[in-house]
Amino acid sequence: MSRPSIALIADPTSPEGCREYLADAVELLTGAPPVRIDSRHFATGGTGRGVPDGGRLRLRVPEERLDLAADIVLLYEIPPHRRHELAAFQELLETHDVVTLAAGPDAWRTATEKNLTVARFHRDGVAQMETVVLSRPSASEAAEAFERLGGDTWARPVVGTGGNDTFHVTTRDRLRQATAYYAEHGTDWMLSRDAGNVTPDGLRHQFRVFVLGGRVVHAREHLQPEPDTPCNTCRGATPVHIDPPDLPARLGELAVAATASVGLPFAGVDLAVENGGVVFEVNVQPAFVDGAVEVAKVAVPYVQAHLDAFELARGGPSRGLTASA
Repeated sequence: MSRPSIALIADPTSPEGCREYLADAVELLTGAPPVRIDSRHFATGGTGRGVPDGGRLRLRVPEERLDLAADIVLLYEIPPHRRHELAAFQELLETHDVVTLAAGPDAWRTATEKNLTVARFHRDGVAQMETVVLSRPSASEAAEAFERLGGDTWARPVVGTGGNDTFHVTTRDRLRQATAYYAEHGTDWMLSRDAGNVTPDGLRHQFRVFVLGGRVVHAREHLQPEPDTPCNTCRGATPVHIDPPDLPARLGELAVAATASVGLPFAGVDLAVENGGVVFEVNVQPAFVDGAVEVAKVAVPYVQAHLDAFELARGGPSRGLTASA
């Protein structure tokens, strides 16, 4: 079969650099680089257009002189606060059967807006720490939630990234600071009971588990020397790679269940082994850690899933991975 036309659509303002890893994976698997497109062209108000053409979808950006009949779209590295602007584009891709793992806007929104994630987990019985969602709470409302959650909590915005704007709240003074901060920024936020996810030698730790097509493809443990700081690698945590067979079985099961709960075919799930295993969040487009490990373990399987789905749509054999819009 002929080589499919692959578009890599990402936001170039993102500092994560996932698009570079994905481009490497595409070239490794197909022998040619993808066509790179700035996602903002297809966001609300953008000049990009999707034009039907004989059963295919042409992506056109006049100012870039771009006109591409895309078979596969890798839609990745979109900052959380901009994802809603691509909802119509996601629906367009789905309508025209373009192969993509960019699940529909409902799944993106459920995973991106963490209050919706909490509600979905509650509905589906996915284990999580007790959480209260707050929107411009009064001082007494915030204090009541803080006390109910045991006085050792984490505050985080409903929409955020990289552990930014997150506070470990263990005192009334810290609670007042967090409440004032979110009020100043007009941000809805959540207060969650601390999971006690600290190693015997005092390191805050959690796991990031990558799920693709209903199975775990890679995992890593994040070790944070500052126990009051989120366990994100961009906040100083050290990643330790874990092969799926070496991951505690309970964490793998939880990660798969959490990914299915929000409706995503691919995700990076953050969770802790303490408290019998609990999920913190589901990342729609998890960042890759520097190095070749996650190109091979995550980026390549992610791209391969698209290629498999394209081949299946053309009448070829299935390799067992799902890549529907």
